[in-house]
Amino acid sequence: MIQGFKDFLMRGNVVELAVAVVMGAALTALVASFGEAFLNPLITLVTGGAEMGGSFTVNDVEFPYGAFINGLLVFFLTALAVYFVIVLPFNKLRERIMTPAEEEKVEREEQIVLLEEIRDLLRQRQP
Repeated sequence: MIQGFKDFLMRGNVVELAVAVVMGAALTALVASFGEAFLNPLITLVTGGAEMGGSFTVNDVEFPYGAFINGLLVFFLTALAVYFVIVLPFNKLRERIMTPAEEEKVEREEQIVLLEEIRDLLRQRQP
């Protein structure tokens, strides 16, 4: 049981996932602070400035559309940052390190694992 857990942790996917989550959280915090520090004031300035910029009121209910615009921009910038800071360098590094034969072997192993899981699920459904 302990060996199985150790094998699971050392597969590489778990480590990559942990790094991706930590990097994603850090980038999200960075982009969110950029949004608060620069995008919110810019949206307020462009949409009228002062307290009314970025929102409108109907029947004493305020609709802060500036916050939504800020959220869209933060999402877009986070996705852009994750792609250019994590995904693109990782893919370039993987191309340098792995030969096409090794990459095909890894892909085939992943397919075999998926097929085995499907087979096991089908076996469980049979009476």
